Amino acid sequence: MASFKPTNIPVYPKLGEKVTQDTLYWKNYKAPVQIKEFGAITNIDFSPVTPHNFAVTAFTRIHIYGPFSQEPVKTFTRFKDTAYCGRFRSDGQLLVAGCEDSVVRLFDVGGKVALRMFRGHTKAVHVTDFTSDRYQILTGSDDYTCRLWDIPNATELNVYQEHTDYIRCGITSKLNRDLFITGSYDHTLKVFDARVDKSVMSMDHGQPIESLLLYPSEGLLVSAGGRYVKVWDLLKGGQPLVSLRNHHKTVTCLALSSNGQRLLSASLDRHVKVYSTTNYKVVHNFDYAASILSLALAPDDESIVVGMTNSILSIKHRKSPEESREISGQQRRRPSYRVFVKGKNYVPKQDDYLVSKPVKQYLAKYDKQLKKFNVSKALDCALEKWIRLRNPEVPVAVIKELDRRGTLKNALAGRDEQQLSRLLSFLIGNLVDMRFAPVLVVAAEMILDIYRSILGQSPVIDRQLLRMQDLLEREIDYQKELVEVLGMLDTMFASSLPKMEVPWISSATLLPLEVAVPSKKLNFPLEGGICI
Repeated sequence: MASFKPTNIPVYPKLGEKVTQDTLYWKNYKAPVQIKEFGAITNIDFSPVTPHNFAVTAFTRIHIYGPFSQEPVKTFTRFKDTAYCGRFRSDGQLLVAGCEDSVVRLFDVGGKVALRMFRGHTKAVHVTDFTSDRYQILTGSDDYTCRLWDIPNATELNVYQEHTDYIRCGITSKLNRDLFITGSYDHTLKVFDARVDKSVMSMDHGQPIESLLLYPSEGLLVSAGGRYVKVWDLLKGGQPLVSLRNHHKTVTCLALSSNGQRLLSASLDRHVKVYSTTNYKVVHNFDYAASILSLALAPDDESIVVGMTNSILSIKHRKSPEESREISGQQRRRPSYRVFVKGKNYVPKQDDYLVSKPVKQYLAKYDKQLKKFNVSKALDCALEKWIRLRNPEVPVAVIKELDRRGTLKNALAGRDEQQLSRLLSFLIGNLVDMRFAPVLVVAAEMILDIYRSILGQSPVIDRQLLRMQDLLEREIDYQKELVEVLGMLDTMFASSLPKMEVPWISSATLLPLEVAVPSKKLNFPLEGGICI
């Protein structure tokens, strides 16, 4: 007698995000530390020297935080109005910031009072930065001008008046002290050389520009404005290379990973996108609770700091190798692979005797009932709550097996209100799933055939049947809409193909075909009541 074969439970593909090296790398951060500031956080800047403190510009204050401190180690409050763009010098000793009162202030990180105050702008100063020689400062203002200042003499060196709207972002070259770039709400980026009195290069972004970023080689420039992030090749005269549109609100800030292989953009849509700098595809995404105004990465990507419009500063620290191993060890509670393969490669010796014992077959409850030909009880076992909710493929496999045996109608018949209600609940939850639909549609048709004579006797069953009817009608509407969209796409693709000239055919050539095929109307009804 042949042994009983258990029901084959198919393995369906699971839909979910693909785990890549970027996913593992960018998810290897601890739970965020959240600090409440006094106002919207407009700028974050890391000190280039150890211990890599970072300056947070929010409202009328600039707080300097240590790498792991939750309280500021230094605070600058000598601002009469909102402060902007607090940035460190390359040696980490000085910090410069603009202000709504049009005055630029230079601070010693170890002191409290401003060392220098630069006056000359007539409106709010949103852009400040040091040049690479450490002795000059670049500023950009809402008065449409950008200026260069000399730190030792506290004097203005040059002023440029080429923009026609607010200047809200700017960056200086780290390789050449005379080069700097500004971005304005007039949609243009301008590259300036301090040795000449006008810009040497201009590019049109197309939207008001919010942030600029230079690659370490300084051959590529990244601009953010509107919903777009654009990459420009400066070595080819500002030629546009890539235009990215992955955000659905204004992009406010940019950052580059420590190895220069990943570009980060943050937006008012609460998302931070991580791009690969080789193909500029999104490789990871961070989600935050509020719109993002500022973003900064610590050296070696040890921390991600984000400032939001709700005055919350979010700090994520990277996990240490010990913490990562500890968490992975907690998640993996099953025996290791070597336990299962232990002894598999053992080779018997010549004098060994093999003592075999019968292998006991362990069957699931539904398989035990199927073995006894109790088809109704087998279906009941497969529809137990914990099975049908966590593994819906098991009841579907049992229904398919009963249909193959020709006993599905017997298993569905003779059910009371509670059993039938449980079966209909399972059908309603999985009927439109494309993985299960071919099997469950057959079961649904049989249920309607079996129980149509008693409809109206149970309000519970009647409500579930109405729900199933509504579900199927909505699914049919979805399918019709998808077919219409598919037809539109086919038309668009066909119109985008190059047009080819069709050779002309004379009527004499078509005559034999018309004679051979007499005109006749075929009355074949198609879907939707259309006849041809």
